Amino acid sequence: MKRFKRITVDPNQMGGAPCIRGLRIPVATVVGMAGDGMTDAEILKAYPHLELEDIREALRDAAEAVRERELPVTGGVRRAGKRGGDRSESNPREATAD
Repeated sequence: MKRFKRITVDPNQMGGAPCIRGLRIPVATVVGMAGDGMTDAEILKAYPHLELEDIREALRDAAEAVRERELPVTGGVRRAGKRGGDRSESNPREATAD
């Protein structure tokens, strides 16, 4: 199912990276430009073939990709040195010489 009309993926173009409307402009490039603080007008000037809706859809696609990521659920992580009793005697690099 294709979620976005303006985002295309072609294994023979740009290494299969999602691009804007079949152009050789990766979604990641547009999202990166927006993330770097470029205005829509600046992005459109840099890539005259883009349209404002291309930028909007690239950002929506990136947001959806982040939402879909599966993150492992893990327990708490103990870090050596956070509290006095956390240093391990079994690891000589973590043990302190008194």
